[in-house]
Amino acid sequence: MRKTYHCCVTSHDEVMFRDEEDFVHGFNCYASAVLETESRHLADGFMTSHTHFGLQTDRYSDVIGKYRYSYSRYFNAKYGRRGRLGLKDYLHLELDGLYHIQSCLSYIMRQGLHHGITSTPFGYPYCSVNVIFQRELGKYSTTQLLPESRRYKYLPSHVVIPPTYRMDRSGLLLREDIVDVKYVEEIYLSPRNFLYQMNRVSDDRWELEQREEKSSSPVITLELIEGAGSPDDIRKMRFNEQGRADKRRMTDIELCSLIDKHYLPSIYEGSRSPVSIYGLSLSSRNALANRIWEDVRSMQARRQDRYPSKTVTEGQLIRCLALRYPY
Repeated sequence: MRKTYHCCVTSHDEVMFRDEEDFVHGFNCYASAVLETESRHLADGFMTSHTHFGLQTDRYSDVIGKYRYSYSRYFNAKYGRRGRLGLKDYLHLELDGLYHIQSCLSYIMRQGLHHGITSTPFGYPYCSVNVIFQRELGKYSTTQLLPESRRYKYLPSHVVIPPTYRMDRSGLLLREDIVDVKYVEEIYLSPRNFLYQMNRVSDDRWELEQREEKSSSPVITLELIEGAGSPDDIRKMRFNEQGRADKRRMTDIELCSLIDKHYLPSIYEGSRSPVSIYGLSLSSRNALANRIWEDVRSMQARRQDRYPSKTVTEGQLIRCLALRYPY
């Protein structure tokens, strides 16, 4: 019998997605695992250092295991990396009760908002929020599809996805085909309630709704969903719920792009080695971190160049340069 789960795979000190292509392959690997195990996908939120999933299955460990194995193979091959990608253990939580499930799916789809990347959940592209009530919210559009003969390039090896599951020109399996949209919309009842849940703040009333229903699940809170997040991180996420995205800070994807397309080509100039941070020694990566730190400060002072007014944090440099890899 299928049960409903929230699962979160985390990599605290190393990004798991460095560019758009990685997000495409990440979702496709997960979608393939869902289809292989005959599970039901409800919601997803892909962040650079962690991924959240809401699903109904009787094989949740198989879903996550297949996803991690196939995506790690892709990532390691692309970047010349070895070993496990992300922490060995992952968060998994069984959900029971309408309000518990609704709250969890809401937190998953609000990842871009909580992490201060976008000012609304709908502005974040690497999640399932925009496939729910598509027509009612004016989000439906015709998508150019990739020819079936080219689909294999964006799927795990030896995985065959039926052509009824469409793929766009970037190679991404369409989320509206993978998500059980009808079921999720029934959870939210109406587009109006869905908008309300996407925009409400985390408060005692949200928790009270869950406590009033008979459920064996713990109350779903921001702290529970984010797992090991520090109190300061949680406070910042609650602040971000007000829609005050920090546009002055580079995103991890922007920083990875700056590293991979600007700094590494000059370092690897004339070399036949793959252009990847994993080809550098730890001391070289630390030196590069110091160089980027000084360059960003200089660019801020001059207010010109690639990212004239944006800042980076120490945590971002650690993640995007994998300064704690190998573990």
